[in-house]
Amino acid sequence: MADLKNMDLNAWFADFSSQFQNLDPKKPGQWPPAPKIFAYLMVVILVVVASWFALLSDVNDQLEAEKAREPQLKEDYRGKLAQAVNLPELRKQKSQVEEYVLQLEKQLPGKAEMDALLSDINQAGLGRGLQFELFRPGQIVMKDYYAEQPISLKVSGRYHDIGSFTADVSNLSRIVTLHDLNIQAPTNNSNVKVDPNGNLTMEAIARTYRYLDPAEVEEQKRVAREAAAGKRK
Repeated sequence: MADLKNMDLNAWFADFSSQFQNLDPKKPGQWPPAPKIFAYLMVVILVVVASWFALLSDVNDQLEAEKAREPQLKEDYRGKLAQAVNLPELRKQKSQVEEYVLQLEKQLPGKAEMDALLSDINQAGLGRGLQFELFRPGQIVMKDYYAEQPISLKVSGRYHDIGSFTADVSNLSRIVTLHDLNIQAPTNNSNVKVDPNGNLTMEAIARTYRYLDPAEVEEQKRVAREAAAGKRK
């Protein structure tokens, strides 16, 4: 305590201040102790402050990114919550849809049944007394899980018989659809009606469908993969 009382503060401050005078910035190694310690502390403080701000900057960017995601996450949560609440009903609807799809698949003939179906269409027309002028199956169109068979038709007969034939086709046990129907009275080159019995001619495209067997399904998938790979190239 006696040493502290006898200390000349003015002299100490003057000595401390003198150490910061005439410093050569090119030779910091020759500086007195006080400037060296002060410079060291300043460097440490600057490094700490810079590191702190750099860390806060990254954290702030992450925070802003998470804030931007918040509305979408809330929307996803609401959607999933609604699905969870309605899960039993959704499962019931899924089961109904699967049953409906199974019923539709049963209406699609297999490859071996196509000839019989074509015969059924032909017999439906003959059974109504229609005269077939054209019955020409076209090129089969392959889809992902089924094949489409177009048939060009041209029949002639009475109006009501043609209407009954179209109804018979729609009521076949297998799915057959009629497209591009064109019904008109037969004419000669002078556009004069030539059928005294009042018969009409109907031209149409009948389309029937069949399911693909497993080998054909795999082939269609392979073709789709190759096409997708070709596009990426």
